[in-house]
Amino acid sequence: MDNFTNTNKNRRYRAHVSIFGTTQLHLRNPYIIAWWSAAFPGFGHLLLSKHLRGMALFMWEIFINQMIHLNRAMVYSFNGEIAKAIDVLNVRFMLLYIPVYIFAIWDSYRTTVDLNKITILAEHEDAPFNSNSIGAMEINYLDKRNPLVSLFWSMTVPSLGQLYIHRVVIAAFTLIFTVVLIYFSHFLVAVHYIFLGNIAKATSVLDVQWFLYYPSFYFFTIYDAYVNTVENNNLFEKEQKNFLRRKYQSPNFKIKKGEIIN
Repeated sequence: MDNFTNTNKNRRYRAHVSIFGTTQLHLRNPYIIAWWSAAFPGFGHLLLSKHLRGMALFMWEIFINQMIHLNRAMVYSFNGEIAKAIDVLNVRFMLLYIPVYIFAIWDSYRTTVDLNKITILAEHEDAPFNSNSIGAMEINYLDKRNPLVSLFWSMTVPSLGQLYIHRVVIAAFTLIFTVVLIYFSHFLVAVHYIFLGNIAKATSVLDVQWFLYYPSFYFFTIYDAYVNTVENNNLFEKEQKNFLRRKYQSPNFKIKKGEIIN
């Protein structure tokens, strides 16, 4: 075990390595985070490692969307069948959807701005943090991974990219909902009929209310795995740099301003 653990001796820590994953502070674009929250409430918070809030908003989105049949109404709207779209919507729950949706976007943007400020302060403080964690169930440690490998595994089955970089909580969550979305949408059944050339049958078996969750969910898992692999690699390099400087660099070593070291 690394000797450096979060014992509150320092005010701000850049990262924390646990058996459930590596949580770190790094600069993010607030507009990108807000965009993911707009694509699917909860995604922006999950990117910020605000897992409980993100999961709550994600499950709320599915629950309320199912209650008002919003996805089905969207499909009718895309086909120009406005009357059917209006008829299928459940107006009793409609007004519950809008405030939470807007809150998810606003809160993820606000949180990103705040975390960026904390990130800058943590960088200046440069406090040491644990680089590995060993428990009865899992082992997690900082190392370098290939972002393209994360991307590839996420493209095969959502959650595998997260497992590759040890984002265990997000991996378990996304794997469960991958199964749920595929099962209730009958997506694989539709793919089976497409391979047989029976497009009409594939269209008829596909449940669009459940299927429309899947595209944003699928691409989110790819983006999340890729970005976190890159940031974990950056964190590993910073930790290695600090370790080598602390253990092997002479305290009297100084670089004068403008001096070039060959």
